[in-house]
Amino acid sequence: MLKEGDKAPDFCLQGINEEGQEVRLCLADLLGSPLIIYFYPKDDTPGCTQEACDFRDNLNQLKAKGIRVIGISPDSVESHRKFIEKHGLNFTLLSDPDKTVAKAYGAFGKKKLYGKETEGIIRSTFLISPEGKVLKAWYNVKAKGHVSSLLKELDNLIR
Repeated sequence: MLKEGDKAPDFCLQGINEEGQEVRLCLADLLGSPLIIYFYPKDDTPGCTQEACDFRDNLNQLKAKGIRVIGISPDSVESHRKFIEKHGLNFTLLSDPDKTVAKAYGAFGKKKLYGKETEGIIRSTFLISPEGKVLKAWYNVKAKGHVSSLLKELDNLIR
């Protein structure tokens, strides 16, 4: 698991931006301003849709703080395209099909799902500094209400 002050693991992934264009982004391309990277299990499922739409609905507040948002899941680029179109998402989604990046961030592993232990994506969010350091890591977040609680904490984290 990553903690405050750790260097954010580098990555390069394919994805879809908010205009529906395919992109290949590396962490280095995203630095220079604060960045939120959030990992979620699956496109167009109830919890993941709630979380994505909460980021969509609050993106102007995040942008006003200079923060960019990137979502990452194991879903395909085409699945991301449909998810963005269906829900009018206004940020980039990246595809991590082999879960390498999720593992590097500690966002993949054992978790409880409906009382059973399983292995999969652990819903997680990371605030990355303009220089590529982890300012804050949130693991095992609940989809509902996560973005609003994140917004409350940001003023103390972004200087």
